[in-house]
Amino acid sequence: MMNVNVRQLAAETLEPLLRHQGSLNAVLPEAAARCPERDRGLLRQLCYGTMRDFQQLNIIANKLLKRPFKVADFDIRALLLVGIYQLRSLRVPAHAAINETVEAAHGLKKSWAASLINGVLRRYQRETEAIEEKVLESELGRQNHPEWFIRKVQNNWPDHWQKIIDGNNDSDAPLTLRVNKQQISREDFLQALADEEIDATATPLSPQGVTLEEACDVTILPGYDDGWFSVQDEAAQLSAELLDLQPGQRVLDACAAPGGKLGHILEQEAELSHVDAVELEKRRTDRVYDNLARLKLEANLYIADASKDDWWDKHAYDRILLDAPCSATGVIRRHPDIKYLRKGEDIAALADIQLSILQNLWQMLAPGGKLLYATCSIFPQENERLIKRFVTQQNDAEHIPLSADWGVSRPYGRQLFAIPNSHDGFYYALLTKAVD
Repeated sequence: MMNVNVRQLAAETLEPLLRHQGSLNAVLPEAAARCPERDRGLLRQLCYGTMRDFQQLNIIANKLLKRPFKVADFDIRALLLVGIYQLRSLRVPAHAAINETVEAAHGLKKSWAASLINGVLRRYQRETEAIEEKVLESELGRQNHPEWFIRKVQNNWPDHWQKIIDGNNDSDAPLTLRVNKQQISREDFLQALADEEIDATATPLSPQGVTLEEACDVTILPGYDDGWFSVQDEAAQLSAELLDLQPGQRVLDACAAPGGKLGHILEQEAELSHVDAVELEKRRTDRVYDNLARLKLEANLYIADASKDDWWDKHAYDRILLDAPCSATGVIRRHPDIKYLRKGEDIAALADIQLSILQNLWQMLAPGGKLLYATCSIFPQENERLIKRFVTQQNDAEHIPLSADWGVSRPYGRQLFAIPNSHDGFYYALLTKAVD
């Protein structure tokens, strides 16, 4: 592979995001494929770090620039943000960081920007203390979040908002695994890790969870090819327990990709009579099939819209998991570009989609059956308020309070927030259909 300027590659990766196109999940894999393996960690750090600190970096750039960049030059804007991020947060020698960033402007075929990038970065270097003080003068700078997000979190969670903000700014989310109990016990898996001198601990909330002391390439862990485990946050692992699965039941997993919760359902109860999964996006179904194959599990997968019933065979389900599409505001520390890409008006639109899916799936639930509603959002508009709205409208829907020692109890469901060195933010509510 020819020499690649990693700063240039990072700018090319971030440029569409600055236009509100794509996401790091979507664009970074292609960029990583063009990057030498030895530099992929740096590329990831540059991209994730720049998006995590975007608000602060943008404030700094605006103070150092005489005029904003044109839309046609958002690649140079991205490059400048990457350069400032390096000087603030990486241990790369300043002269090397600046030189490589300046050189990247030539690689982007915009040599006119090289002197601009050089001047701005060197000025930041000279005036760091004064500039950083300016950043902290505004709440946007202090919290490192968009203003709409700060206001909404303060309004929704007056007693928790600062911890939520701080948690989102945390770059150290743990790597947690879910042990496939159909293949191995958690105790035996922990011993297998210990035999390889890999430090890990059992999770306190999920009976199948294991958190690694240090993140690593999971494909080298014992039992990967044999389906001993999956990567899954501890909060997401709670769904299978909450469904109260029993032998002989018909089960549906709606909005199933990438298949983590579907695999857990099949691991949790091996004697289910029938398991269906529905996923709207065809491009995401390959991962579902791959994950099930590695875990040695099977389910019926429909590529269809969960808000419609044209795929349904009209046989009612005893259990339904609705892992609804949401703002993903509970997993920002893992996906920091959400802070930039998400807009305040998105939340109401998402809530409408969530309600339409819930209303459609309700007809598929058998009387006496249970539906578990789940999101990785921290906004009540997508969670407890939506469930209240649904139960109020649906005469045969009953809310089942969750008795648990995790999260925050709400009038409808329970809310988890991201915790340092522990689980992500998540919401669960359990409903049952009344028997005639």
